[in-house]
Amino acid sequence: MAFIKTTEQDSNYDHLEKMSINEILQNINNEDKTVAFAVEKTLPQINLLVEQVVNKLKAGGRVFYIGAGTSGRLGILDASECPPTFGVSHDLVIGLIAGGDSAIRKAVEFAEDSTDQGWKDLKSYNISDKDIVIGIAASGTTPYVVSALKKCNDNKIITGCITCNQGSPLSKTAKYPIEVVVGPEFVTGSSRMKAGTAQKLVLNMISTTVMIQLGRVKGNKMVDMQLSNNKLVDRGTRMVMNELNISLDEAKELIQKHKNVRDAIKKDNKNE
Repeated sequence: MAFIKTTEQDSNYDHLEKMSINEILQNINNEDKTVAFAVEKTLPQINLLVEQVVNKLKAGGRVFYIGAGTSGRLGILDASECPPTFGVSHDLVIGLIAGGDSAIRKAVEFAEDSTDQGWKDLKSYNISDKDIVIGIAASGTTPYVVSALKKCNDNKIITGCITCNQGSPLSKTAKYPIEVVVGPEFVTGSSRMKAGTAQKLVLNMISTTVMIQLGRVKGNKMVDMQLSNNKLVDRGTRMVMNELNISLDEAKELIQKHKNVRDAIKKDNKNE
């Protein structure tokens, strides 16, 4: 059966330029409402991939996100939020984008069409079979991503993917594919919309679940977050205050001493 990109099919809406602002907003919102249900259908696939990520990271490995354009940026966004949110090393979750870091802000022409740069980018991090690589591509056809995963497979590196088309080359390449089929975009082919939203939801689920499994959350609190601004210091102080049932001033003192919520709420600190 021929591969059909639903992400490239004509929008269910036409004459967008004739719509009022309210009509445009309402129709976009109506489409967005379908995304979470599409993600829900893929929970078994997400579960399988997350299990693999948890196992690799517990064994000392790393997880790589690799993508192009919007997909690459979303992977970098998720990776960059793990250290401040969960207090892990910047080397644990790594995001790579076709065209390099400059492509985060400005599109790099034809970077996604390279069939060897993806593997080169991974090799620059001394990738090995201790690690796991997740390819992200709404279309499921991006050469930069597909070729990188093929090389990973050749080198016995576990691969997963997040795509928004069923039966794509990327899905067939990845050992643990996630296919969130969101259908045609409001603006035909604009996969930064529903497809991008779906990818962001799945990335949130992967990284958050993995970090919880790695013990980076206590109760429902981010006890390992980096206290890098006043808002987070205040949040951390109140966590300590509530956890130890102490005054705000006492909690502030513990936070100032330990610079970390987890350390501040250890039982030993109750008597300090």
